[in-house]
Amino acid sequence: MIYNERIVDMSVGDEFEGFYILKMAQGKISNNGRPYLNAVIADASGEIDSKVWDYPGPIGAQDEGKVAKIRGTVSEFRGSLQATIERLRLADERDSYDISLLVPVAPIDADRSFQEVERLVGSIEDRDYREICLAMLRRHGDALRTIPAGKSVHHSFISGLLMHTVNMLRQADHMAKLYGDVVDRSLLIAGTCLHDMGKEEEFMYSDLGLVTEYSVKGELLGHLVMGAQEVADVAKELNVPENKSVLLQHMLLSHHGEPEFGAAVRPMCAEAELLSYIDLIDSRMEIYRENLEKLLPGQFSQRIFALDKKIYKHE
Repeated sequence: MIYNERIVDMSVGDEFEGFYILKMAQGKISNNGRPYLNAVIADASGEIDSKVWDYPGPIGAQDEGKVAKIRGTVSEFRGSLQATIERLRLADERDSYDISLLVPVAPIDADRSFQEVERLVGSIEDRDYREICLAMLRRHGDALRTIPAGKSVHHSFISGLLMHTVNMLRQADHMAKLYGDVVDRSLLIAGTCLHDMGKEEEFMYSDLGLVTEYSVKGELLGHLVMGAQEVADVAKELNVPENKSVLLQHMLLSHHGEPEFGAAVRPMCAEAELLSYIDLIDSRMEIYRENLEKLLPGQFSQRIFALDKKIYKHE
């Protein structure tokens, strides 16, 4: 029995016991009519699909994001590791565990990254766009430094939104120089800075700071609409001309590129088009980074849902 074995170190046949995060926990019914828990358990090193057979509860979806004490065995299913859990209970105040071993954190220096965001915002030449960004940073700066960028697809760890935002701002700064005769740098930097700030209200968070589910507003409106609405309100408070406010709102509403990918409208100006590609590049490269870490040179991954394909780690 291995105590608190890191998920990244698990291999077929390992018997483990320790504290892990219930990243996903859904009650299901098997083909033979028996209840079971379909789960994903996680720590700071990774995650593993898990099953608790013949399990009617009480642990379920309402406990996603919580820490649990788990005993299980690692096996293989369709080429991937899977844990069969024999014992499961939620952690309580009597338990002692190291949170730093459980919660994945962005591989960045958060203080320096936030300072870089402030520096790039400060470099926006257009006063109106700069003032909107500064006002939004005052409202959302604390969240930007700490919250994940999502629940599971990419940057789903502490300070993930900050990592995503600063990476995109670096790209936007470079692209603005490369295509200086086509794009307005001030609009591009501002839209990039603001594009995901609506995520603070889009999600619900666990006590550990990870995303557990969408909020009511997140489900009904989404971060694109909420972000655009807030930008419109801030622009009005600052007496920013309406044409600039509308352009910034368009940047946020269209940054997913196409309606089938969640965009409220398609990009209709060069800056919005470029922002949608910058967002796509950074999200996909992060998906590659997280999955390549799990592979050995010469290996293919399993099909990755977000990419709709397997990927290969070359020598």
